[in-house]
Amino acid sequence: MAIIGRKDEDAIPAPVQGFDELCIRCGHCVSICPHAALTLGTTRPEDCPPVRKEYILGPEQAEHFLRHRRSIRNYKDKAVDRDILVRLIEMARFAPSGHNLQPVHWLVFESRAELQRLGALVVDWMRFAIVNQPEYAGPMHFDRVVAAWELGQDRVLRGAPHLIVAHGPQALTATQPACIIALAYLELAATSLGLGACWAGYFNAAATWYPPMKEALDLPEGHASFGAMMVGYPKYRYQRLPPRNDPLITWRPREAAAAGRSCPVQQTGCEPREIELDTGKRRSYPQ
Repeated sequence: MAIIGRKDEDAIPAPVQGFDELCIRCGHCVSICPHAALTLGTTRPEDCPPVRKEYILGPEQAEHFLRHRRSIRNYKDKAVDRDILVRLIEMARFAPSGHNLQPVHWLVFESRAELQRLGALVVDWMRFAIVNQPEYAGPMHFDRVVAAWELGQDRVLRGAPHLIVAHGPQALTATQPACIIALAYLELAATSLGLGACWAGYFNAAATWYPPMKEALDLPEGHASFGAMMVGYPKYRYQRLPPRNDPLITWRPREAAAAGRSCPVQQTGCEPREIELDTGKRRSYPQ
């Protein structure tokens, strides 16, 4: 579905009828024009930094960058400056979101005392689950986590100096994947700043199900936590890239579609379905 087109090959590109309702303000039209001839609302060519070819990773560098990522569970006893945390979130905010809604909000805990309090709430939830939901608590080894906590070992937030929570409007279907993708960006970007990160799964489960934790987070009305990341300076440095299982791939041959057989990946004779977007309502979700 094109929202900018030309009547013929010699015509100047122009918005199609209904452009303003269909446009999601992604800025692609501004960023792709080789002549910097397009301006979109408040997005001007001069607002968009040029693509730096020398910064683009080759396949070897990209693979190494992605494989170098590790879940960090041991941190130095050193806080991260707020300016660095801001820069980290600034990088993560460029993660994609459905219809460019950008619904992700960030909550950053900077105090170890506050993280200790949140960890204690997670352990309280685990104690409840061990008694009342053993079928859930057993496979997740809640008993081991609680026992370690009682011995002074933090298996919940791992002694991290900071916790970053991604939250947003719960009623908006795009919020959950947007938060998860943004956190994935954040984790990958952390290494460039000398930081390490790890998904706080126990914490986010408690933030999802445990009312005292929801109260402690005090998120805006209608918001929910959709993921959290422990962040800090790694205590140890990894020296090698561990292997992973081979990918499980199912190939759907083009011949199946050409022969008229059912193929969910490639079908013939299908036109894209138009979806009308009301840009006036697009950003009307709760703040």
